[in-house]
Amino acid sequence: MDNVHFIGVTGGSGSGKSTVARNVLEKVGPEQVTYVQQDSYYKDLSHLPFDMRAQLNFDHPDAFDNALFSEHLAALKEGKTVELPLYDFKTYTRVGSKTIQPRPVIMVEGILVLADEIIRKHLNIKIYVDTDPDIRIIRRLKRDVLERGRQLEHVLAQYVETVRPMHQQYIEPTRRFADIVIPEGGNNRVAMDMLITKIQALLRQ
Repeated sequence: MDNVHFIGVTGGSGSGKSTVARNVLEKVGPEQVTYVQQDSYYKDLSHLPFDMRAQLNFDHPDAFDNALFSEHLAALKEGKTVELPLYDFKTYTRVGSKTIQPRPVIMVEGILVLADEIIRKHLNIKIYVDTDPDIRIIRRLKRDVLERGRQLEHVLAQYVETVRPMHQQYIEPTRRFADIVIPEGGNNRVAMDMLITKIQALLRQ
């Protein structure tokens, strides 16, 4: 498939990555954009007891099936459909899949999309969303408690034990690979207008 443009969006948990991706999807148009979240490629943990699943480190690169992730990105570039895994965050398991179609823009979003060299090489434009830690933890608390049914104590313990140290060790260092750094993510109207203008120009080529 000619002229496929891969846009990678990364940043810490709660930084506003998804808002950036959704804004692009809305402004550029769903008929032009395929949205792929790295979260879909968490490894299936159905073989483990639930209590053990909940204790694992989900912010480490090893938590993701990057081999399948890269295989799917390559297939989309070739104009093929792929079966995107559906991941249930309440049970830490895969619950089937859905077919996604290749489109001129492939929006790839996730906390570690720039950490893996193979994934990174697929990306034509690499974006790092830079948001203050206090804002990110508040957003994560709201999401995990209200949307994913987690207990407040568990979310806080997970943040201290794995999320914060993994951000410092693996996520923040990937900022150096970014072509564009967007403070405050989708709330940065000037940066979003520039990004969308760039994508629209690529589509006209």
